[in-house]
This record gives sequence, C-alpha cells and structure tokens, in this order.
Amino acid sequence: MERYLYPHTIDNGSGEQITFIKYVKDEAGDYLEVENTVTPNAGPPMHVHWKQEESLTVVQGKIGVQILGEGEQFFEVGQTATFKAGVPHRFWSAGTEPLICKGYIKPADNIEYFLTEIFKSTKANGGERPGLFDSAYLTTKYKSEFEMSEIPAFVKKVIFPVIVFLGTLLGKYGKYKDAPDAVK
Repeated sequence: MERYLYPHTIDNGSGEQITFIKYVKDEAGDYLEVENTVTPNAGPPMHVHWKQEESLTVVQGKIGVQILGEGEQFFEVGQTATFKAGVPHRFWSAGTEPLICKGYIKPADNIEYFLTEIFKSTKANGGERPGLFDSAYLTTKYKSEFEMSEIPAFVKKVIFPVIVFLGTLLGKYGKYKDAPDAVK
C-alpha cells in the first residue's frame, strides 16, 4: 500500500522542511530521495537512525555536521555528508542563507512515517518540540529504528512508557491506528 503521493513535503514549523522526492524500489534496497531546506541555525537535534544511512549533498548554503563525541565539520555547495546507520549525528544550516540539500535515506523503512508524524506534532506544538503524548508514542513504537539522543535514558525507558500507557487510556492514539509496524 502506498502511504504517500510524491513529492511529499513536511514542515516542522521551526525552520526545517523535508521533501520526499520519490520512493525508489531497488534490488540493493529501497530508498527515499529527499530534499531538505533548513533556515540558518536550525536543524535536528542529535539523533540516530539504527537501520538507515542518510546522505546529504549541499545544493545551497553551508551545512554544519557533528557525530556524537566528535568535533563539528562544515560542508559547502557540492560537498556531501553521509551518516552511516547506527551513528548518532546532528546537522544544521551553518550559513547566513537557507541550506538546501539533496540526498537519500536507505533503506526507507519507516523514516517517512516517523518524521511526518514528528514534524506534524512539532508544528502543532508551536514549532518548539513534538507534543508529549506524540513524542512518547512515536519514540517508543519506533525505538528499534530511531532514537533522539538528547532525551535522557530514564525518560525513554521509564517515563515515556508510562505516558504511552496513560495516552492509551485517554484515547490519545487513535490517529496512529494505521501506523506501520516497527522494523525489528
């Protein structure tokens, strides 16, 4: 079942926009072609894709990147930053103009669904961060695929499961009834 029509654009309300250009079926593994637009000084916090490699080539602007525990690096137009699966990283628009990158995420798995829902919740929550119930549900359901490194382990292991339990009792998760299963 195709979940999205392409191109499919999401916006988190705080300076990040991702367009999923197309879903590519490939014998070596399906992947998503993407384009990111990030306003100066904006970008995702430290995170990890446990199963996906992410690669971004700068089309406009300057990207700052950081691997957890390492120093910052910068790439300009025509240069590529690639983040291997399982490597915690972050990136941001490090210049004075919006950053535009083209790239891929491979394999696709649930990244498009996860980011679509996280961005939707963040935008609805004023662009600051996703809503608490949404954050707890999505990061718990997809913990085998994605992790937000900046959320303390105690919150992820103890607090979020309690919030998911309460959210389930309060009927907060009906909108996720068709959510795809996490990849194990």
